[in-house]
Amino acid sequence: MSTTTKINIRWLLLILLGVAALAIVLVPAWLIQPFRPQTARGVELSYRLKTWAPMLTALAAVVALALAFPLWHACRGVPRKIALLALLIPIFAAVWFARENHFEWMFNPLPNARYARVGEANFISNKDMVMAINLGGEAVAYPIGQMAYHHVVNDVVGGKPITATY
Repeated sequence: MSTTTKINIRWLLLILLGVAALAIVLVPAWLIQPFRPQTARGVELSYRLKTWAPMLTALAAVVALALAFPLWHACRGVPRKIALLALLIPIFAAVWFARENHFEWMFNPLPNARYARVGEANFISNKDMVMAINLGGEAVAYPIGQMAYHHVVNDVVGGKPITATY
């Protein structure tokens, strides 16, 4: 096999590795989106990919570096070296993203719920649904329209800390 063929195969492998690393972290984010219906199969796939992503993307980064070092020395000219670095950026971005909980970004808890008396709550109508909690003699209601975005509210009701989810 000629040197040129080996170099071309390394470039191709590096490109495919970048696509695979990005797919590992982006597919779960695409399948589990707020306000989109999810299937059991999609949730299962997302969970499996999210579980394996840290290890798989780290492995992809190691393989990418093993491919990149010989390519770096074989590259003639600055544009090819810039292209090589550009191919490594998505792989290392995938390594970082695999260690982030992007679901938490999408479904961030509402940390400081503020209250309004029923007569003062002009942002909600009588037809709007609420999630109501009565605990220790204190009653609160969380509008479903707001809960649909945040999904979680951490609060204290009746002197007890609660986490309400929707």
